[in-house]
Amino acid sequence: MQAARPLPHYLVQRFQGWKATSYSENHAWFRRLASEGQHPRAMVISCCDSRVHVTSIFGADTGEFFIHRNIANLVPPYEPDGDHHGTSAAVEYAVTALKVAHIIVMGHSSCGGVQGCLDMCSGKAPALEEKSSFVGRWMDILRPGYEKVKDLPEDKVSKALEHQAVLTSLGNLMSFPFVRDAVEAEEMSLHGVWHEIGKGELEVYDPKAGGFVAV
Repeated sequence: MQAARPLPHYLVQRFQGWKATSYSENHAWFRRLASEGQHPRAMVISCCDSRVHVTSIFGADTGEFFIHRNIANLVPPYEPDGDHHGTSAAVEYAVTALKVAHIIVMGHSSCGGVQGCLDMCSGKAPALEEKSSFVGRWMDILRPGYEKVKDLPEDKVSKALEHQAVLTSLGNLMSFPFVRDAVEAEEMSLHGVWHEIGKGELEVYDPKAGGFVAV
């Protein structure tokens, strides 16, 4: 593969620093993880956004979370059509092989994917409407959510649609038979959260309250 190049020097230096400190001080734990395999307590489905640092937010140790990241933390509906489904594959592995006790869907403020959906659905992003747009076709998952919030005041639509991204994913998770079975058997629970990046805040979806509440 002629397009590949060596790692940038700053990344090599950071790796060497990690190896000399974090790894060196915890090498027994890493060797145990390597020999015994992973046993994460939870799966986290979060956005690819570089500002969303799930392990830092929750203070997670290596091996604690099984993390899947994609554009706008979306889960598609269950579609066993033999096609390529990266997110669905990750969910299947987490539930059926790793037996996680929790699946946490984590949305966030200023989400570029959600903004793209908002622009596309309101006719402001024709490029995303093209069949060839991977982002656009992925954000089609959120179109039903847009219909629920499109008539809100303009300054409230973005956050409301970010919330809908979380709720849409939770609803779609329940369309997976193995997820539904695990939830109904009380072997696993689903959780929806939304992170405000600038303020460092976290909101959790509370079905009793019918919305997201601060923690």
